[in-house]
Amino acid sequence: MIPDLDVEALQAQQLVDLRTTLDRVYEHVPHYRRAFDAVGVAPADLRSLADLARFPFTTKEDLRQNYPFGMFAVPRAEVSRVHASSGTTGKPTVVGYTSDDLDVWAEVMARSIYAAGGRPGDLVHVAYGYGLFTGGLGAHYGAERLGCTVVPVSGGMTPRQVQLIVDFEPRVIMVTPSYFLAILDEMEAQGVDPRSTSLEIGIFGAEPWTDEMRREVERRGGIKAVDIYGLSEVMGPGVSQEAVDTQDGLHVWEDHFYPEVIDPVTGEVLPDGEEGELVFTSLTKQAMPVVRYRTRDLTRLLPGTAYPAFRRMQKVTGRTDDMMIVRGVNVFPTMVEEQILKVEGLTPHYLCVLTRPGTLDELTVQVEAHEQVAEADREALGRRLAGHVKDNVGTTVRVEVLAPHALERSLGKARRISDRR
Repeated sequence: MIPDLDVEALQAQQLVDLRTTLDRVYEHVPHYRRAFDAVGVAPADLRSLADLARFPFTTKEDLRQNYPFGMFAVPRAEVSRVHASSGTTGKPTVVGYTSDDLDVWAEVMARSIYAAGGRPGDLVHVAYGYGLFTGGLGAHYGAERLGCTVVPVSGGMTPRQVQLIVDFEPRVIMVTPSYFLAILDEMEAQGVDPRSTSLEIGIFGAEPWTDEMRREVERRGGIKAVDIYGLSEVMGPGVSQEAVDTQDGLHVWEDHFYPEVIDPVTGEVLPDGEEGELVFTSLTKQAMPVVRYRTRDLTRLLPGTAYPAFRRMQKVTGRTDDMMIVRGVNVFPTMVEEQILKVEGLTPHYLCVLTRPGTLDELTVQVEAHEQVAEADREALGRRLAGHVKDNVGTTVRVEVLAPHALERSLGKARRISDRR
């Protein structure tokens, strides 16, 4: 299921596949021909893996400017499926797959579920959204490829999610961590002890989440929580996966996706071990390969452990476009989440609200109290959280401790920032 590769052999194959990708996009995608020509490079200039740094980056804006099908490297009639982002900040980014691409996607997803602890015959409850979002269908076909029984619930209808988990007894759930919290809340509201269900493994992705959140959902759900990573522009979920046995970062399936980490300001490639922005180049994608795609996700590359040939990426805990600068301090929502989970009596349901009442930005953290916390005690919890943020993050925040269920629940990716400036 997971290839036992020699690192030297893997790197030799990566070089061959990178050349194929560069040839493909230069020949068939006008955007890449223009971009390569503009900086004076050609596919033949790639003589080593390090030479990839000479080629230009691809950004989400490039995809939007070539909307809808301008980045395809095959005729549209050869594309078996398209997916797209939500397009909430502009035109959606459209991605395409040939039948071979869909086969590779199913294979890396099956590999990921296996690394997470799933096995043939398992019942897998898929609560990722289906449709243009890649999560639901990516998980679905990967689980089927592994030989699992799939329950394609999608997101929403939370009471029904609980009913199906109780009745069908799945071993594995695939869902965003924020929506799993909503499912746990609903279980408890129905009088179901989450630790009594059949669930043993949660495969969580589509949004940054902390190790503190991992411990919280493992404690409440009685499961092993593992991280999966992907993005539609590169493939979808299944680009990298955390092994259930080690839970120490996500192994990148480098036989299909070539990773780099760069300085997000200068674009310089950083050595393994240094934190920066994650960049991917397709190795085997046919319909829409990407060259040096800037993910905006912050991580570092580390040596492989459970699967030694495949480097690990550290859990993504922030994105360059999610960074808030508050009184000169860089703050990510996950940094706030980490402090919330240190305060007994607060839940992980929170929202970071940015305002500018005068000349300086202010951050207010809205967070829900647990059901058993008396209203009179909320102010003290808020002071405690504000102190934790000041001491550990380095900035002053206001805290509003809200009643349980005061914040809107996410049915997919959680919205952690409300910018009201």
